[in-house]
This record gives sequence, structure tokens and C-alpha cells, in this order.
Amino acid sequence: MEYVPIDKSNWTVGRTLAVQAERRGDSPFLQFGETSPVSFAETDRLANRIANGLIALGLEPGERVAVMLDNSLEYCLAWFGANRAGAVHVAVNTAYKGTFLSHLINNSAARFAVIAEAFLPRFLEIRANLPALQHLIVVGGPSEAADADSAEFRQTKFDALLEGGDTPPGRQVSYKDIGAILYTSGTTGPSKGILMPHAQLHLSGFRQVEHMRMTETDVYYICMPLFHSNAMLMQLYGSLIAGCKAVVMPRFSASRWIEDIRRYGATITNLLGVMTAFVHGQPARTDDSDHDLRVIWAVPTPHEIAESFTRRFGVKLIEASGMTEVGTPFYMPLDAPYRPGSCGTLDERFFEVRLVKSDSDENVSEGGIGELVVRPREAYCFMQGYNAMPDETLAAWRNLWFHTGDAYRRDGDGYYYFIDRLKDRIRRRGENISSFEVEQVLLSHPAVAETAVFAVPADQVGGEDEIKACVVLADGATVGARDLWDYGKERMPNFAVPRYLEFVDELPKTPTEKVRKAVLRESGITPGTWDRESGAGL
Repeated sequence: MEYVPIDKSNWTVGRTLAVQAERRGDSPFLQFGETSPVSFAETDRLANRIANGLIALGLEPGERVAVMLDNSLEYCLAWFGANRAGAVHVAVNTAYKGTFLSHLINNSAARFAVIAEAFLPRFLEIRANLPALQHLIVVGGPSEAADADSAEFRQTKFDALLEGGDTPPGRQVSYKDIGAILYTSGTTGPSKGILMPHAQLHLSGFRQVEHMRMTETDVYYICMPLFHSNAMLMQLYGSLIAGCKAVVMPRFSASRWIEDIRRYGATITNLLGVMTAFVHGQPARTDDSDHDLRVIWAVPTPHEIAESFTRRFGVKLIEASGMTEVGTPFYMPLDAPYRPGSCGTLDERFFEVRLVKSDSDENVSEGGIGELVVRPREAYCFMQGYNAMPDETLAAWRNLWFHTGDAYRRDGDGYYYFIDRLKDRIRRRGENISSFEVEQVLLSHPAVAETAVFAVPADQVGGEDEIKACVVLADGATVGARDLWDYGKERMPNFAVPRYLEFVDELPKTPTEKVRKAVLRESGITPGTWDRESGAGL
């Protein structure tokens, strides 16, 4: 494909906000629940104040500012203000505490942290383990008691930053500069901080705008946490680039979802993981299709409910696939017919990909399953490494390709299909099985809220696996193990039906809500496990 250069000179957070403030003025931009919306121009002014306030506290260009806040205007202003001051936004999961929190703060070398008063005790508990952190900027505080108990930290009220001037601080920020550090979940080791240039941040929102055909008339309903790239970059930054209103909720609620969509006049939203199934699992109503939604980015879309969801709610579901380090190379074209299991086609303007054998990095045969490796076609639109982790960076970039650790296949029409995480694939009775596909079938059962499918050693030799499923039931739901097995047998090949089944109250997860399958694999077969072959546990 012939390379066509792109002018990225305005691809910075601060510049994008300034352009939209000039263009859109008093048009509504940020609305948090029932509160009055804040305009583009007002957001721009407040971002200048925060930037000037941070600079007055001694913030230098290139420094890292950790932000640990729930979805709020303050979160957005801390992000916009820090970037406008030439600093790097470090997103902190609000579930972090103890060593999870100290690792992130120390790895990022953040000297400043913007936090909610409710999280202050977590910092005080580990203050001896945070040598670089000097300044806490507290939303909703600080209290006198907190001042007396935190001499190691200098504290400032967030509202005090708003006393800074409205004039832009004048610091030069380039699309090449690191704009944010977002952390992986660390399922097998410490979380890795992804160094993301401003151009990469912008590209995430830009591609969402393009593929979802967003305009200034859209209303984006955002119910995921802003410290994740999906809500922060694809949804909120996409709204900024499109010049449309973003309605941000504190959290996702399946029971309230359709009412909120109607109440706020939403035209676009995202559903991730089991959220689609949770919405579909709500009692059907005759007015479920009475809304303004035109499209939902739903990844992954459960195959078993895709068509019924579309009929019931009267809205198109769009698949895609990617990861924070890379972005989203694959989108399903908006006008393309539904292809079960496909995450769409490759955007060759920005990405080059191959499917390779994980042990040799050699291409797999046409139509075969291989590890997805990726390279950028556009400079600075890709992660620049893992912060302060050179060995991990080199390992991920071996042979000059970024290794995703994900298995995909490509069909003859150029559509890609996510198969599984490589380490989660199962080999049973000569067949390679996707744990993801088995999970999607089980999740389509109305009684199942969550499930994790993984391999356990088979009785016989030869490196084969058996399959176990841990299942969390929906509130108030009941289903027998035998009934759930029969349900799966009707919907998947016999070799893919789990031999073992265990009902659990919850699945072990990382602070970013990824299931820790390594913990489940280590637990193996427990006294509470049902074995469909021997009948044990029935």
C-alpha cells in the first residue's frame, strides 16, 4: 500500500481541545449524569487554569501526573490540564491499593498525584514505599486530620488549582511527546506502563470517529471507567475530536442502561465483554427499541444473542479488536453484514500485521491460526515501549514486530477472527479449542453471569487437555450442572464441551477486571467440581 503522509501537527490533547473550543464554543461537551453540561469553551478555560495551577506548584515538562479519580469532571480536567502543561497523564485504576498502587506510582516516577479524598488513606498506608511522590492534589479535601497525618506529602486542594489564570501556559507540546502512561493488568507479573505518544492517543479517538461515522450531532453515552483506554480514548477523546456531547456515568448498570440511553438522547455507546449479555439478559419490554441509538461498539458480540439483540433494540452492533499497546487495527465496516466471530478488516493506512507461528515467527499458512504481530505505518501512532521495563519491551518487540500474544485467523475475504489468548488455547482429542468461544456459548445461557474456561491436565499421556468451566450465576438464577452441560452440547462440538464444571461465587480478577486464569488452573479439580464423565458432584 502506498504511504500517504498525514499532518499530525495538531494531534495533541491540548491542541485538539483548543481547536474545538474555538469551533464549538458554548456547545455542550461534558455532562456527568444529571448535572448541567460543560461546554467546549468552558472545558478549555478550566484546563488552562489547571495547567497554570500545576505549573505554579512546580510541575516541569515531561513529568508524570498520576490521576486516581472516579468518572468526573475533575478527572477530565486533570488529564487535559496536565497535558496542556506538557506533562504525562498516568491513569490509576481506582481499585488499586497496597503493592498494586505503589508499583504503579514508583514505576511511573510520578511526583504529583491527583486523587479523591476517599483514596487518601491508601496513600498514607504506603507512604514509606513512595519515595518519589511529593505532592497530593486532593479532590474533596484535604481535611485537617489528613494534613496532620501526612507530613511526607505536600497537599493542595484541587479547587485551588482553578485559581490559575485562563491564559494558555504556552508550553510547547508535540504529537511525538508521551501524552499518557496506561497500565496493563499484569495477569502474570507486575503491571507494565505503556508509553503512549500524543499521536497514538489521538489516533484511538480519530479511528473511532471515522469507523462509527461520528458527527457533532452525536451523543456518546460512556459508562466505563475513564482510567481505561476504551472510555478515555475511544469514547471521550473520540467525542472531543467529533465535537459532540459526551454523557459520562459513574458506572455501568444493566438494569438502568436502556432508560439512560433514552433519558440522555444517546446515539452511540460502547459495550465491552459481558456487558452486552447483561443488557440482553434484562426483562424484555415493548419499548426497548424506542431510543435514538444508531450504533453500538460491542466487543466481543456474543454470537448466540447478536441477532436477537439487534431485533429487540433495533440498533446495529459493531465488532472490533485491538489492545492498548497497539490501538484497534480491526473494525467491522459499518455497512458490512454481520459475520459471526469476525472483528472486521485491517486498516492498512496505520497498521501492518502478520499471523505467525509463536515458536518461530514464520507466517502460518493461508487460513491458519497464528499469533498476531503488528507494526505501525504511521510514526508515533504506536506505543513507544513499556516504561522502565526494557527487557519486557525487547521481548514484546522481538524480530522487529510487536507480539500481541493473541491468536487470530484470516479468511479469504480479508476478515479477521480473534481466536484466543495464546496461553488460554486448549488442545483436546486432537482439536485446538478456543476458550473464548466456549465461554461465549455458556454466557448465552440466561442463568450465567460470568464464566472462565481453561485447560486442566487429562488423565492420559500425550500432552492433551481436559476442559473446565468455572461459572458465576446471575443474581437469583439457578441451573443444574447437567442442564448447563446439555445446553452447551446443543451449541458446540462435542470435543469443546467442558468435562468439568464448578459453580463459584466469583472469579479471581486483576484490579482491571481481567480474569486470573492462572489462579484457576493452579486450583485444578476441587471437591466442588462436577465431572460429567464420572458423575462426581452431581
